[in-house]
Amino acid sequence: MSNKDARSKRQGRPSTTKKGAVRTNGGKSSASSGRLSSAPITFFLTVIIVILGSIQLLSTFHTYALNLAELNSLKNEEASLIAQKEQLDNDIDRWGDDAYVTAQARERLGFVFPGERSIRILHPEAVTGKSTDSDASNGSSSDTEQKLPWYKDMFSSFEKADATPTQSKEGK
Repeated sequence: MSNKDARSKRQGRPSTTKKGAVRTNGGKSSASSGRLSSAPITFFLTVIIVILGSIQLLSTFHTYALNLAELNSLKNEEASLIAQKEQLDNDIDRWGDDAYVTAQARERLGFVFPGERSIRILHPEAVTGKSTDSDASNGSSSDTEQKLPWYKDMFSSFEKADATPTQSKEGK
């Protein structure tokens, strides 16, 4: 150090270097010392802002994904309901046809036209060689009770209900 630098240190003034920059005791310029103290704060504030922005962005994408999944499920439900409506409309059209109503009355209720005879086969497998599904599923009750038309079955139930317990044991 030169005499000039030594004097300036003793007097408390900053010394100058050959290029004209002002030096302090630590070798740092007085203009940059303020920036260094605020740099970590600025960095952490920037990191916090980026993290908060990322959280907000992820939350938005999550909500979008949930809404998209709900939309897809509602579209599937709509397609299912449209198919069901078409099926019901088709059923309504079929029930509007007299031939279909007649066939259902014959099959389900056992109705016959005047002059016809109703014949019930108790063991259809003897005629066709195949077992019926209704016999396999309802094996607990007797064949005659299963084959009665609904109205005869209802009257049979009324008769059994009206009978006293001793009469029902004697009748069987």
